[in-house]
Amino acid sequence: MVNYRLGLLDKDNLNMKYALITGGSRGIGKAICLKLVQMNYHVLINYLNNRTEAEDTLSKVIELGGTGELLRFDVSNQTEVEKILDDWNSDHPDEYIEILINNAGIRQDALLVFMSNEQWTNVLNTNLNSFFYITRTLCKRMITNKYGRIVNVVSLSGLKGLPGQCNYSAAKAGVIAASKSLAQELGKKNITVNCVAPGLIKSDMTNDLNEKDLVQIIPMNRFGEPEEVASVVAFLASKEASYITGEVISINGGLYT
Repeated sequence: MVNYRLGLLDKDNLNMKYALITGGSRGIGKAICLKLVQMNYHVLINYLNNRTEAEDTLSKVIELGGTGELLRFDVSNQTEVEKILDDWNSDHPDEYIEILINNAGIRQDALLVFMSNEQWTNVLNTNLNSFFYITRTLCKRMITNKYGRIVNVVSLSGLKGLPGQCNYSAAKAGVIAASKSLAQELGKKNITVNCVAPGLIKSDMTNDLNEKDLVQIIPMNRFGEPEEVASVVAFLASKEASYITGEVISINGGLYT
């Protein structure tokens, strides 16, 4: 019997389709994993530190009748990213990851005048450089197979800019611009590249915010749910979205349009 909890795959299943979700253990990433499993994808759940949450995501995947595995690596570390993904590709010579969801991200907010070098580089490495390292590695096989879906989870901050988030805004705006460029590079290979830009969504990223005060500035008068973001991501990752590329879809309850 195959033990998917340990990430062991059924090598005889040549029709298995694969999706990688970075930061897939919690919040929006977890919700995306559960959506893609319902689209019959074997989900590769990336995480870094919280194995308990990653295993919980995998358990919920299995409860839904799906399959998945855990991939632990630091998205901001080029050497680590390339080793893990190259090893995965070597273990699956006849298969490839056809859906990539670049979701992992961190915030380290501070006014620019007080921002440390570490706060700047940490956020850019995790939110922007990771997009480059991971996408460059995986899009090669998408090109060879002439099919792929890349969806990047960005932010309202990358569109509007927010005080105290010069680092985060710069990183997310960079991913948006890079996605628009990459969409033009890969379009002829039947690969789409899009972004979703959540506003205030209930997740670990917003736990430190005062929801009671902030809902007053949101026309929908509430924070969004991770599942609402996941639904849009799942659509962009589907074949039905084959003529949508280079776009940024905001999910913010009307906070900024």
